[in-house]
Amino acid sequence: MAVKTLKDLLDEGVDGRHVIVRSDFNVPLNDDREITDKGRIIASLPTLKALSEGGAKVIVMAHLGRPKGEVNEKYSLAPVAEALSDELGQYVALAADVVGEDAHERANGLTEGDILLLENVRFDPRETSKDEAERTAFAQELAALAADNGAFVSDGFGVVHRAQTSVYDIAKLLPHYAGGLVETEISVLEKIAESPEAPYVVVLGGSKVSDKIGVIEALAAKADKIIVGGGMCYTFLAAQGHNVQQSLLQEEMKETCTDLLARFGDKIVLPVDLVAASEFNKDAEKQIVDLDSIPEGWMSLDIGPESVKNFGEVLSTAKTIFWNGPMGVFEFAAFSEGTRGIAQAIIDATAGNGAFSVVGGGDSAASVRVLGLNEDGFSHISTGGGASLEYLEGKELPGVAILAQ
Repeated sequence: MAVKTLKDLLDEGVDGRHVIVRSDFNVPLNDDREITDKGRIIASLPTLKALSEGGAKVIVMAHLGRPKGEVNEKYSLAPVAEALSDELGQYVALAADVVGEDAHERANGLTEGDILLLENVRFDPRETSKDEAERTAFAQELAALAADNGAFVSDGFGVVHRAQTSVYDIAKLLPHYAGGLVETEISVLEKIAESPEAPYVVVLGGSKVSDKIGVIEALAAKADKIIVGGGMCYTFLAAQGHNVQQSLLQEEMKETCTDLLARFGDKIVLPVDLVAASEFNKDAEKQIVDLDSIPEGWMSLDIGPESVKNFGEVLSTAKTIFWNGPMGVFEFAAFSEGTRGIAQAIIDATAGNGAFSVVGGGDSAASVRVLGLNEDGFSHISTGGGASLEYLEGKELPGVAILAQ
């Protein structure tokens, strides 16, 4: 897909121009509103630095959480502005609104190299409106912040699968370019989608089967093996007749899983043992069990050591690996070893077998950092879980498609 890139914009010249950048700062916060994983912020820095160093007056748009079109201090981007200032080594001001008086005053007052962060774009209900006229009106107000000779850079890969104002509609109004992050993500995913070197192993985890049906269907024809763990594996196990007790189960998806196993059973690799817990709690009593030995009333919160070993053997021969979704509740130390084991197996395959390994964003990317694993051990860590999956399913990403127009 032919799109103009950040390099094209820099070659044209940005000195003194207002450049609006859509970044993805939907970062996790703890109860004290402290950022627990700066991965997406770190990933945004190269594009912002390049524009700032080129003399642009940079205006950054982003969202955080789901404030549902209302101003809510809980979802303010204040922690992000502080973290950006620290990481960039320069002050990043936060506008008190999105397209209001403060945003306009601050945008007008920018000098070359300055960076301004607008408040959460989802504080405005028009950002996610289904009404095109409402989104267009909001886009016009956002574009007005750039004054004359402005430009738009799309650099939030985690949101390009959504046709929302700050991702899609604004690109219709300003000269538009793919940021370095979006450009890299697309080239990596193209490699996996179009020409993966065999053996190609897909590792899927996370909570819901329904979220991954499309990608299983799409990749079954290309992948040599599809490893399934995490919360979604229990619906597959239940479809095989195992009693998963109180483990996460999508009863309505059992028939679908039965069908998938019938069609792709030679490719789908499921756990052979589990880590059972007496309750959903980091301090819960736990025991390693066979598939049919979860104590009554208990639940499984992780895959067991034999499963890690089996999955690791499959990964050890892979030349291409795509991983999306943790193997268990990695946030609880007692139930993090499955995810840690699989991540390490992917790192080992990357180093020892020369595998091209991609971590498909979301919780799997967060788990790499939370568990203190070597991020450089993977070929690429994506910033967009949902966007990555939809791309691999073959769906058009509106925020990318608009850049080609």
